[in-house]
Amino acid sequence: MLEKLAGIEERYEEINQLLMEVGNDYQRAAELNMERTELEPLIEKARQYRQALSRRDEARALLDSPDDELRSLAEAELEDVEPEIEQLEKEIKALLLPSDKRDQRNVIMEIRAGTGGDEAALFAADLFRMYSRYAERHHWSIDVLSLNEIGVGGIKEVIFKVKGRGAYSRLKYESGVHRVQRVPITESQGRIHTSTATVAVLAEVDDVEIDIPESDIRVDVFKSAGAGGQNVQKNATAVRITHIPTGIVVACQDERSQLQNRVRAMSILRARLYEMEQEKLRHEQDQMRRSQVGTGERSEKIRTYNFPQSRVTDHRVNLSSYNLAAVMDGEIDIFIDELATRDEAERLAAVGLED
Repeated sequence: MLEKLAGIEERYEEINQLLMEVGNDYQRAAELNMERTELEPLIEKARQYRQALSRRDEARALLDSPDDELRSLAEAELEDVEPEIEQLEKEIKALLLPSDKRDQRNVIMEIRAGTGGDEAALFAADLFRMYSRYAERHHWSIDVLSLNEIGVGGIKEVIFKVKGRGAYSRLKYESGVHRVQRVPITESQGRIHTSTATVAVLAEVDDVEIDIPESDIRVDVFKSAGAGGQNVQKNATAVRITHIPTGIVVACQDERSQLQNRVRAMSILRARLYEMEQEKLRHEQDQMRRSQVGTGERSEKIRTYNFPQSRVTDHRVNLSSYNLAAVMDGEIDIFIDELATRDEAERLAAVGLED
């Protein structure tokens, strides 16, 4: 790790030198300043780490001293500095990891009812509430982009944006099949049913990152209708966009104007295409990587919500919570923290920084 730090410190000094020579090239100066700002937290930790190592070496050298008082002071110093070194090493390793540029972005989430009919749609509605409550706890805002409800209070599909700094860094672990085990309201014999809903998490993408030529899309407009045929609009304001090269279809009908629905549909399409490209890159790097959502079958799942036992289990980290009510009210950090820790450990191993 010291070799890696030495190379980074060398680059930091090189940037400082280049900034003194850059002259009136403001674009170049801005680029160098940005790189220096990104390196500064690591440089500060590296300085603290070297100082701590120096203190430890000095203390160790005094352990063989014939002076009892010096030996006692050295032992006390070691008791203080060794945990500090261990903590600094953890922090430096985390800073050395390549950052995911999407982590600080807003998120577009898609929840779809899977296997299980009306019960699956009710569960999809429960998940939407869970993520809405989670967003509230983090002071993020929710903006519904598309909603397809059923009459019993369930949701066949909902697409919504979560706006807030760091939203993607936390919610990206929620992609996959979520399974529920409970007795449906309509079940007269008290039998437990198993249903699923799929969750997809996409980082919001800027227009400049994904260029979609007009020739690649087909736009259809139609009249939107509310649940049960209510609130039927007289004008065709709903928009369906088909991306011809990939076959991706996005429909939005919740806004009052055709333009607003088109803007939202393009935002969703752009995020899906960006995620498709990122998935292709990740697949090339790791052929064994699981697909994001799967098919929605009961056998595939990342998390199970067992209502009779008041238990929620995340199968990726084999972690359970026995406070299902709290989880459904948005307290899911217990799982996200563990998934983030595992993800960090895997990335550390990938770059040769594991313990």
